[in-house]
Amino acid sequence: MTNTILTDIRGAVGVITLNRPEVLNAWNKPMRDALVAAFDRFEADDAVRAIILTGAGDRAFGAGQDLNETKSFDADRAEEWVAEWERLYDRMRSLSKPLVVALNGIAAGSAFQVALLGDLRVGHPGVRMGQPEINSGIASTTGPWIMKEMIGLARTMDLTLTGRLMDAGECHAIGLINRLVPQERVMDEALALAGELAAKPPVAMRLDKQRFREMTEAGFRDCLAAGVRIQREAYASGEPARMMEEFLAKRAARKAVGA
Repeated sequence: MTNTILTDIRGAVGVITLNRPEVLNAWNKPMRDALVAAFDRFEADDAVRAIILTGAGDRAFGAGQDLNETKSFDADRAEEWVAEWERLYDRMRSLSKPLVVALNGIAAGSAFQVALLGDLRVGHPGVRMGQPEINSGIASTTGPWIMKEMIGLARTMDLTLTGRLMDAGECHAIGLINRLVPQERVMDEALALAGELAAKPPVAMRLDKQRFREMTEAGFRDCLAAGVRIQREAYASGEPARMMEEFLAKRAARKAVGA
């Protein structure tokens, strides 16, 4: 396991921290692989009865995909990329133990999706969440699936096509943030909630989670098949690479001005 992921055990609760704060915990392949390994470890540990997923730093739970990785993808690598997400999402969906997401900041793109794959979410008033992938030239496939399951088609279309981020108040109002607390209390609240869930009967917990997975399985498999088809077409067109280069150049220029 690499240092892109940190793990800790607090009583009956396993804590996983996304640990690339210098890039707002943006994903790359080593980080995705390490996260799967961390979930495997806690799933196999009988002493761990609940899991918390959070991010390092106070700015972001996760900024989504690291564009420095995807900007050079071709159609074949894009298909492999979808398979990497399938492995992570499958692992999360098949957990028998409750998963609480402690939102310490922005959750954007694939990090937003990962947050929604948790069972419950704790956040603070500064949290923002959404699906801005269109702004960097990435077509959304898994995002619309999980959003539609959680918030319906109308809001899913709004978030996917505009790329806007919701503030914490909107997220709480529509049920995406289950507990809204002051920033300094997010981890304490997440630990309390995870501890409460850890004390529930484990067989009933496993079966309830299994049933939620069964209810959403057809849509999940459909979005993965669509992901392969859509991402191959998108990356073959060259548009994602162009848009990501533009996005990264504009971000670098903003940082240079602020330096």
